[in-house]
Amino acid sequence: MATRNSFESILMPLSKPGGGEFGKYFSLPALNDPRIDKLPYSIKILLESAIRNCDEFQVTAKDVEKIIDWESTSPKQVEIPFKPARVLLQDFTGVPAVVDLACMRDAMNKLGSDSNKINPLVPVDLVIDHSVQVDVARSENAVQANMEHEFRRNQERFGFLKWGSSAFRNMLVVPPGSGIVHQVNLEYLGRVVFNTGGILYPDSVVGTDSHTTMIDGLGVAGWGVGGIEAEAAMLGQPMSMVLPGVVGFKLLGKLKNGMTATDLVLTVTQMLRKHGVVGKFVEFYGEGMSELSLADRATIANMSPEYGATMGFFPVDHVTLQYLKLTGRSDDTVSMIESYLRANKMFVDYSEPQTEKVYSSYLQLNLEDVEPCVSGPKRPHDRVPLKEMKEDWHSCLDSKVGFKGFAVPKESQSKVVDFSFHGMPAQIKHGDVVIAAITSCTNTSNPSVMLGAALVAKKACELGLEVKPWIKTSLAPGSGVVTKYLEKSGLQKYLNHLGFHIVGYGCTTCIGNSGDLDEAVATAVSENDIVAAAVLSGNRNFEGRVHPLTRANYLASPPLVVAYALAGTVDIDFNTEPIGTKKDGKKVFFRDIWPSNEEIAEVVQSSVLPDMFKATYEAITKGNPMWNQLSVPSGTLYDWDPKSTYIHEPPYFKNMTMSPPGPHGVQDAYCLLNFGDSITTDHISPAGSIHKDSPAAKYLMERGVDRKDFNSYGSRRGNDEVMARGTFANIRLVNKLLEGEVGPKTIHIPTGEKLSVFEAAMRYRSEGHDTIVLAGAEYGSGSSRDWAAKGPMLLGVKAVIAKSFERIHRSNLVGMGIIPLCFKPGEDAETLGLTGHERYSIDLPSSVSEIKPGQDVTVVTDSGKSFTCTARFDTEVELIYFDHGGILQYVIRNLINAKH
Repeated sequence: MATRNSFESILMPLSKPGGGEFGKYFSLPALNDPRIDKLPYSIKILLESAIRNCDEFQVTAKDVEKIIDWESTSPKQVEIPFKPARVLLQDFTGVPAVVDLACMRDAMNKLGSDSNKINPLVPVDLVIDHSVQVDVARSENAVQANMEHEFRRNQERFGFLKWGSSAFRNMLVVPPGSGIVHQVNLEYLGRVVFNTGGILYPDSVVGTDSHTTMIDGLGVAGWGVGGIEAEAAMLGQPMSMVLPGVVGFKLLGKLKNGMTATDLVLTVTQMLRKHGVVGKFVEFYGEGMSELSLADRATIANMSPEYGATMGFFPVDHVTLQYLKLTGRSDDTVSMIESYLRANKMFVDYSEPQTEKVYSSYLQLNLEDVEPCVSGPKRPHDRVPLKEMKEDWHSCLDSKVGFKGFAVPKESQSKVVDFSFHGMPAQIKHGDVVIAAITSCTNTSNPSVMLGAALVAKKACELGLEVKPWIKTSLAPGSGVVTKYLEKSGLQKYLNHLGFHIVGYGCTTCIGNSGDLDEAVATAVSENDIVAAAVLSGNRNFEGRVHPLTRANYLASPPLVVAYALAGTVDIDFNTEPIGTKKDGKKVFFRDIWPSNEEIAEVVQSSVLPDMFKATYEAITKGNPMWNQLSVPSGTLYDWDPKSTYIHEPPYFKNMTMSPPGPHGVQDAYCLLNFGDSITTDHISPAGSIHKDSPAAKYLMERGVDRKDFNSYGSRRGNDEVMARGTFANIRLVNKLLEGEVGPKTIHIPTGEKLSVFEAAMRYRSEGHDTIVLAGAEYGSGSSRDWAAKGPMLLGVKAVIAKSFERIHRSNLVGMGIIPLCFKPGEDAETLGLTGHERYSIDLPSSVSEIKPGQDVTVVTDSGKSFTCTARFDTEVELIYFDHGGILQYVIRNLINAKH
């Protein structure tokens, strides 16, 4: 196997401005290929990675040529390998990744090798930010109280992650209470350019959270992936990806007075949704770029998942360099970043003539056209201009139930419900705000909107306005720096006066960690069928996500969150109706409390200082008292606790030997499930709460866990026993074997019994039978979840035969040793007359050298039917994973056999 790089001839030295050398780099201009100049900046990052990692096995010269020829290859959906520079995890998705690494160490040990060889080969940063809930709000000690609850609920998981932080090299764990993963990434973890062993190269990152894209605002290529791809990247394996089309988005002009970054991002989201950017990169350019602060760019990049793009990319320019200095990166580092990017023609300098880039399609927006807006009531891309909000709200009440409708009968639209709140008389009606949250990574990284919100609070307090005490107000900054500049500006006290006390530093209301509503409010809403509203500065507002009792959820800028909290309702026209009354009875309007751009800029200038970032991030690695008191074992092998219901040793490597098992066919397998089209990873993978009658609930109760302590599948991702029982346990599952009945059940074919999917799978397994899954088009679409592939493997599924697969899910199935087969075009289970009651045999050669990517395979049933499918092993590397029984097994054997 060749390991010498085919492109060593273009490795050039990079000189320092004052003499000496930063290191060496692979020079794109040295290739002397005119096509490279026209490539979008984001594609150049993929190209540089392919050149630097070209070993003619994982990455070949052919792959490099495909990327250089991007203009003609990208419309053809060609696949390329990509090796990112680093991996980013949050705690929900990070726990199973660390479980797998710990389990791989045990396997190395059992095979008589050095378990310490199992370490991430690229830097891995894990930020614990998804476990905090707003249990306590509107209180001076909310941060401390919420953190105590967080540690009580998550002690086992936190202890395990703390063990991982010292047991593995190349892994940084950022403790709870430090901020939101994406903001910590932007302010501290983002390198922009790496210098490793004297070789310079662009920073790039894959993360197990869809909003990893926020880092694109800093000119770092990054996006969200599933856990299996993240683990593969950690262990030095390439990720297979489709070479994407790139939408060029031109920005002109500048924002008008009073407009916020949130107004801009909601406008951009709506435009890109309409244009259609799924699976594509979006790259921003044009003279309007120099008017956008780095925080504004990060706000737009953050919402890539909401407009559907893989990335929303902002190339590095002088604005990026200023931000790096502001956030405490050293002058020498910034000089190295600028020198490298200029030398490799990846830096945008507006003072020089620009080479016109080629894009797959084009869009443009004049920033002057942006107007104040919110999005909702149920989707991030349903933008509503502020001036039309009242009218839109009334049409939502009228319209039939849907994304823009609640179907409230005309006669009850104005009903008022009286209730008692802590002994005070209170009232609630449709559209009243019960949650007002300044939350989420999208906006809390942006000093102009955060200080803007504080200025709104100050003006409101000075005019004597108050927020009704039954509205749950909260402020959850993405970074400790926010607290420092709110204190420095003297404005935090006004936010506190209105109830926006800091409740914690993490991902709260936006992922449904909004905590309970006061019982009196909850009862008034639920017993009277009130359409209550939440207004949050988050990025997602899908139905049921923010809180079960808020049916209308609007995304808005932090200053607008404060304004709506003061108004107490979304049923208001801010242009014509007062927001409140002064003590002297005079009306106060929206315009009376809204700060000008100049006022905001002045406070930002005087209050946001580089020392704040330095001080915050020096403290971050020291942890906090509760984290530091967690006692954990110090060994390099994890001491599994058989009684733990959170962290469990998975059985992936039981009976593993040094010889690869070779390809497996399938003999006389039963059909576990028979699906139609569009089965998503939400249907397959365990998510959300654990249903009281489910196999997972039964498992927990048998181990003495009370129902109130079930927690969610997300928090128990480190326990394969819980997750296997939660696989295919979605209550909306439509399985054709059940003939119309919806739910997480199936038929055990030999006996005709109706069982839960888990029970049926275990019955087949104990009888020594293989199983397969039949499916329609787009099997595995949606978020790429690792458990959507791990779960079926643990249930004994050996193959999935579908009309088509979502790209990442297909590669995850291969990574777990499951065969993905596609029916031939025009054929499916229906046309072939398959009911799922047959037994299936799939004939594969016994040697991997006899299998080719995409070859035909014959499937035979016991009813005498025979049909041909395409085996969806798409690359030689995937065939090797399959030969080894899965990607993790391949990595273990490879590391044991490595000479160095």
